[in-house]
Amino acid sequence: MELLQGLETRYSSPKLTEPGPDATQMQHLLKAAIRAPDHGLLRPWRFITVTGEDRNKLGEVFVQARQRNQPDCNEIQLERCRQIPMRAPTLMIVVANPKPHPKVPEAEQIQSTAAAAYGILMAAYAQQLGAIWRTGWVVHDSHVRSSLGISLSEQIIAIIYLGTPLGQAIARPHLDAASLMTNWP
Repeated sequence: MELLQGLETRYSSPKLTEPGPDATQMQHLLKAAIRAPDHGLLRPWRFITVTGEDRNKLGEVFVQARQRNQPDCNEIQLERCRQIPMRAPTLMIVVANPKPHPKVPEAEQIQSTAAAAYGILMAAYAQQLGAIWRTGWVVHDSHVRSSLGISLSEQIIAIIYLGTPLGQAIARPHLDAASLMTNWP
């Protein structure tokens, strides 16, 4: 796939199934991620993968978090939490890990991590993998963060779900790109 074509046609795949990315595909995803703009070469990111039965363990972490936050939640709500990681064969959790630096502010490092996440999405698309960037309440929950080994100085930027796209791509509305730009002054 030509790079420009991929940039102009990439889409999210909300419905994913087996197989997930293999080891070679995962290496391509990571190589694309670490090419993100990185002022100071700080590499202010890290990645956590969750596959196989570990997705069930993560689902139980989500259930525990929900029960802590909403003790009166019902079994249907808990089952939804349990199933969150089962939406795809592979989850890649993108973590901003800012480093103290006199010239590179934390905000810029977080933005760099978001660019790394976008690199993963683009590399997935280039390999005909389905991918979708999700966040939600779980990325901010202290129990989830602790269970994943996320320190207080870190942030979960994305949970990228990866697998084989199921069904057709969702039609995207046409956007007039030129209408989004203005000239200054």
